[in-house]
Amino acid sequence: MTAVREYPPAAAPAAGPAPMWPAGYLVAGRKEETSDTVTLMLRPAGNPIEPPRPGQFTMLYAFGVGEVPVSVSGIGQDQVLVQTIRAVGAVTRALCAAKPGDMIGVRGPFGTDWQVSAAGGRELLVVAGGIGLAPLRPVLLAALAARDRVVLLVGARSPRDLLFPRELETWRRRGADVRVTVDQGDPGWDGRVGLVTTLIPDAVADPARTTAFVCGPEIMMRLSAQALADAGVPARDIRVSLERNMRCGAALCGHCQLGPLLLCRDGPVVSYAEAVPLLAIREL
Repeated sequence: MTAVREYPPAAAPAAGPAPMWPAGYLVAGRKEETSDTVTLMLRPAGNPIEPPRPGQFTMLYAFGVGEVPVSVSGIGQDQVLVQTIRAVGAVTRALCAAKPGDMIGVRGPFGTDWQVSAAGGRELLVVAGGIGLAPLRPVLLAALAARDRVVLLVGARSPRDLLFPRELETWRRRGADVRVTVDQGDPGWDGRVGLVTTLIPDAVADPARTTAFVCGPEIMMRLSAQALADAGVPARDIRVSLERNMRCGAALCGHCQLGPLLLCRDGPVVSYAEAVPLLAIREL
């Protein structure tokens, strides 16, 4: 008989909209990160959603176009949501085109988090590929605030595709060990060239005391997690952020099912021990 996974009942929020009803947020700021990626600062126009934990996501609604899941890349003052979005379809293009003063619908927060506080006092290793640095940004900020030792490995397709380049330097000055590589350099690039997985063996100092956080394209996460395991990091201490076609965010529609998991509820963050058999299942 298959064991049934039990979940505690979700606590009802003290304030704010119901999970299926978007809260109104005004675009308070907009920053172009790369040629196809924008960070929006969203200020609540009324009751805000519950504060997201690092690793959780929201459903962002472009009125008249549609809704997509987007990981939260930060929380600013006065409950401002920081969300970094890559334009890959009609909805994300509409969101990226939003200007200060525009209204956006926000539902959430949804899903599991990185559990950064549980890793306090350990060696923290953050491995980011491309847009995967956005969901990991709160991990860096939390680790630096707690004065934890953190190593950040960043991979991008090219120097032009690097997210948060100024913040990378700020994090380095604040004590993070930041190492960057790109798949393909350009004439002005004097850094490393190669896959981010090549940075992992030298970054793992004490495997038994390391907690790793990995986010990026699925193949990058699979290869990075395997490289971490090969370096001796226990699978239970490697956390990855899985994605599938999330529609409702509340584990009602089933579109995000991956094996036994509904990722909008049981993910997106899971341990590599749990993810190993699931990463072999390709998204349709």
